[in-house]
Amino acid sequence: MHPAFLYVPGERLTLPELTAARLDGDVIDIGEAYIPADLVEGADVRAASIATIVHPGTAVCGPSAVWVHGACDAPPNPHHLRRAVTRRIRAVQSPRVRYHDTPLPAEDLVIIGGVPVTNPERTLLDLALGSHREPQLDRWAHMLTEHDPGLIGIARERLRMLQRVPGSRRAREILDVLEIRRM
Repeated sequence: MHPAFLYVPGERLTLPELTAARLDGDVIDIGEAYIPADLVEGADVRAASIATIVHPGTAVCGPSAVWVHGACDAPPNPHHLRRAVTRRIRAVQSPRVRYHDTPLPAEDLVIIGGVPVTNPERTLLDLALGSHREPQLDRWAHMLTEHDPGLIGIARERLRMLQRVPGSRRAREILDVLEIRRM
């Protein structure tokens, strides 16, 4: 997607101008930006639309990554970001962003629309491992596996290689339930 098709409020047009254009049917809102109404909404468009809230050294993860990968129609609120560098960073706090401080290895990241995003396999693994703290992550994991059922086996294998990780028992249960639903 060419950056000229992405309208971030306050850059080329103000929020009131973009809102008026949306009412006229010229643009639609997506993530934190607007795009022309006739532009196809792909993963690169979704990722670029939230680039303004992705801080340097972080990557889109969890429910936000599910949305970027195209497994659901609506973005989560708040968006989820995770540290993508080994050193600690001071992420800007915002009510629109939930920041996770555990680092991600580079091999678990893909660049989509110029934004680092966890790959689908890592996204499912993180959702399953986090479901013991946040049960609503089960819904996002279900949407991701509906979009790509092959991820269940990959996530199960990666989970088997991990040792002494909090939430691993619940993660195995979630992956089993997702496998049964798929059949």
